[in-house]
This record gives sequence, C-alpha cells and structure tokens, in this order.
Amino acid sequence: MTKTEAASGDISQEDCLYRRVLELMESKWTVLVLHALDGGSQRYRQIEARIRDITQKMLTQTLRRLERDGLVRRIVHPTVPPAVEYELTDLGRSLMPHIHGFRTWAAERFAEVEAAREAFDRTYGRRNAAE
Repeated sequence: MTKTEAASGDISQEDCLYRRVLELMESKWTVLVLHALDGGSQRYRQIEARIRDITQKMLTQTLRRLERDGLVRRIVHPTVPPAVEYELTDLGRSLMPHIHGFRTWAAERFAEVEAAREAFDRTYGRRNAAE
C-alpha cells in the first residue's frame, strides 16, 4: 500500500495511517508528556510534578515509548549521579501543532460535549451512558 492509499484509505486496514498515528497517541499520558516537554527539556521529576496524577511506572513507560517512537530524546549528562533530561525531537516538535489544535478545540467546544452528555444522561439515565 502506498502512502497516498494509506492516508486516504480504508480505516479497517491495519496499515491505515489513522490507526498508526492513534497507536502513537493511545494513552492520555502520551499527550500530557508531550505537552509537558513542549516548553523545552525537562528532568524526570519536573515532568512528574507537572502531571501530578501520573505514576512513576506510567511516566517511565511513556517516556520509553516516546523515545522508541523518535518523539522524545533522553539526554544523560556525565555527572555523579548522572543527570537525565528529556526533550522533544524535531519529529516530536512537528506533532505539537496538532496537539495544540486539540487543546484549542477543547477550550472552544468542550462545553458542548459536556452539555450533550448531560442531555443524554437526562434522557437515557446515567446507567446507560457507558453502553
């Protein structure tokens, strides 16, 4: 399948580019970590402090996955003990306008989502909302 076919193609196919990019963003933590690194390099504890409800295990897994995907670079400074920083790569920075777009959309439109949820719950009851 060519890139053009994958980009415009059948979303039921495993190699669909929509599916592939969603795999990159499969966790809310991915987007939050990328957002935390958007302002420049950060040490692990700085990222952890910005995303207060992330566990150490999940932050470590997310950083490793982002590094593997080429979106984040891990920089080890030769000090005692070693100082480690994380920063977005050029590839990671190229994704940020799209992530900013989600934030902008949420700021402008998420009240409508909440209103729709409330209307749905009034009509069908809270019990059926997750079905």
